[in-house]
Amino acid sequence: MAIMAGETIIELNNADIFQQEELVLKDVNLTVEKGEFVYIIGKVGTGKTSLIKTMNAEIPLVHGTGSVAGYSLQNLRKREIPMLRRKLGVVFQDFRLLNDRNVMENLLFVLKATGWKQQKAIRERIHEVLDLVDMEKHLVRMPHRLSGGEQQRVVIARAILNDPQIILADEPTGNLDPETSEQILGLLQKLNQAGKTVIMATHDYSLIWKHRTRTLVCEGNRLVDASKSEGQLNFDDMLP
Repeated sequence: MAIMAGETIIELNNADIFQQEELVLKDVNLTVEKGEFVYIIGKVGTGKTSLIKTMNAEIPLVHGTGSVAGYSLQNLRKREIPMLRRKLGVVFQDFRLLNDRNVMENLLFVLKATGWKQQKAIRERIHEVLDLVDMEKHLVRMPHRLSGGEQQRVVIARAILNDPQIILADEPTGNLDPETSEQILGLLQKLNQAGKTVIMATHDYSLIWKHRTRTLVCEGNRLVDASKSEGQLNFDDMLP
């Protein structure tokens, strides 16, 4: 699944990850190469979402060091956060679409907020990303008129509008049926094959059992790479 390019795009060293005031992951050491597809799994409350929010600078890194897409997390200035986030596309479990705007207007809002001004370029980009996720025919539909899978396709289109280097997907199939989950994972795989680095937090073990790749496990305040655990953690035993 992964396209390995030999260039580090995400790195954490001796990082402590917090959820509000609670330490959820201690002494995290992680390297992700450009073009990798990586799962993050673990029970609720073990730090999956907090780890993604740290990568996205939504949670500040105050203990340890880290870099994402060339930006130092521990030294990140407030004015640099929007620049980092333009290199990231975030896919949420709960969609977070603007319910008072149709599909096109949701995407238009993001492009204008990130500095796009030329109407022709805006229209072309919106049509391009919607075509990529097979949602162009729903251009003027309101979010509440779409199925969960269709809404998540729009969320993925929104995430890739600015051609990010990294896609951070936080439980992107959590509210979807198995068939639709397969389709959404297929979209993320397609983006990965096109060169995007994909980090996907999930508890959908049956899905990743069928589509295996590098898997990180949040367990007991630790982040363990299942492929390098040397018998400490049997990945197969965690899945049905």
